[in-house]
Amino acid sequence: MNKILRNTIAAVILPAAIWAGGDLAPAPAAQSSDWIDGIGISYGQSKDNIDIYRLYLRKDFQSRWFQSDLGYLSGYWEGSLNYWDGYGTHNYGVALSPVFTYLFNTSGTFTPYLEGGIGVSWFSKTQMGPRDLSTHFLFEDRIGAGVRIGNWDLSFRYMHYSNAGIKKPNDGIDIFIGSLSYRF
Repeated sequence: MNKILRNTIAAVILPAAIWAGGDLAPAPAAQSSDWIDGIGISYGQSKDNIDIYRLYLRKDFQSRWFQSDLGYLSGYWEGSLNYWDGYGTHNYGVALSPVFTYLFNTSGTFTPYLEGGIGVSWFSKTQMGPRDLSTHFLFEDRIGAGVRIGNWDLSFRYMHYSNAGIKKPNDGIDIFIGSLSYRF
């Protein structure tokens, strides 16, 4: 995992929860019997102009941790279909990630949050132009910020895909990506 990403997650999300004076014991979140809580789309681009398109489904965790006056830590599972287009190459992938979110308490329907997660993915090709990913299996790291407005969720993320050094070369791909989802 990218050291910068891991350190940023540790330096931002966890201290914010501890500073808030929250309780470590999980509290139940809103209960849902459905296996999908939302659907979303994303578009982003790598620094070398690889276009990234994602369609995803999500399922919220059923627990909350570190609840305080500031907010609480929770999260969701995200399953996605991915399409990368660059250098005259098309690459298709699937991914599954647990994503942890720290949601800030606000009044009304406006809820800002920070998020971070590490998941797994599988892509149809190991080469994107000059980038050699070496393996079909890649880790999917993310850190981002967003806001929930009613049933809508708008976020901006930094995502990194690489094989974490399992096989060389490990060029990896860094992406800045915007997402819009609807929560049922």
